[in-house]
Amino acid sequence: MKRIMLAVLIGLALMAGCKDQGASRPSGTNAATQPGEGASTCQRPGGPVSGPLKIAVIPKGATHEFWKAIHAGAIKAETELQDVQIIWKGPLKEDDRTSQVNVVEDFIHGGTSGIVLAPLDNVALVRPIREAAKAGIGVVIIDSDVNADICTDYASFVATDNYIGGCKGAERLGELLGGKGKVIMLRYHEGSASTMQREQGFLDTMKKKFPEVQIISSDQYGGATADSAMTAAENLLNRFEEVDGIFCPNETTTFGMLRALRQAGLEGEVKFVGFDSGEKLVEALAAGDLHGLVLQDPMSMGYLGVKTLVAYLRGEAVPSRIDTGCTVATPENMNEPRIRALLTPPIGDYLP
Repeated sequence: MKRIMLAVLIGLALMAGCKDQGASRPSGTNAATQPGEGASTCQRPGGPVSGPLKIAVIPKGATHEFWKAIHAGAIKAETELQDVQIIWKGPLKEDDRTSQVNVVEDFIHGGTSGIVLAPLDNVALVRPIREAAKAGIGVVIIDSDVNADICTDYASFVATDNYIGGCKGAERLGELLGGKGKVIMLRYHEGSASTMQREQGFLDTMKKKFPEVQIISSDQYGGATADSAMTAAENLLNRFEEVDGIFCPNETTTFGMLRALRQAGLEGEVKFVGFDSGEKLVEALAAGDLHGLVLQDPMSMGYLGVKTLVAYLRGEAVPSRIDTGCTVATPENMNEPRIRALLTPPIGDYLP
């Protein structure tokens, strides 16, 4: 029965994925495999782990609404599983690679059964992930992939198809601009695989579908906090007198840019598409200061990350890649039930 339930849950997550995958991905992007496209599974080589399981869930950071939703999803999974304990711990800031590496290593030596990890860096976290695998500790990667080997170093990748998320952001902004105009893309942080894929998807789609849109800046980084993103955004707005559209690839860059636009009196005037949600971003969408938000499903990411890891540790074959889906919220559709549930996930049902 448990195998059937897991298969159903994963199937639903796959069905929720973005349907329009016509844009070609660059080689090396880690998009989730869809059924019928050579989908593969991984199974624990040493057989099932007996007894109660202690699962460490390690986010990139601890403060943003996105990570709180992942935490809530992990707790939801814990309530549905028997003999499973979730331990939530991660760095406070999303640029503290050393802290996250130390957290992973502490859990490796602390008697943990498995780790659900959202890596801060696609290279820096490879060594501790491989150390966990050698120690017989199962690992599931969520949110942002790493340059390691599925089935050998980790059991599954549970995340948004980030490249397609970037494509959808470009499609929304291109349509808002009528296919013409000058556009800024503010990048997030070097080494973050998820946002790099979003940024590439955005640029590729703009070039392919909206050739008359001019990308006037795409090489600036907002950094790990809304404050640093606001500073970078202010510099860009001061540098370029004419800006018609803006794309930001995560919550902090979106919020930092929003603050900069408001400071400059440009809110609502410049067409603006961001990524992820949060209370202030939802308010800005309703006010028309934001014209689109590409939404992930972080609760499902945390939930399926834990469910998949537990199934793997208990000897079941699990999908090597699970796409948790993405969609675009707009001022026009934001009150539809399915969009509202993604904009304001029920975090309070699982976290104090």
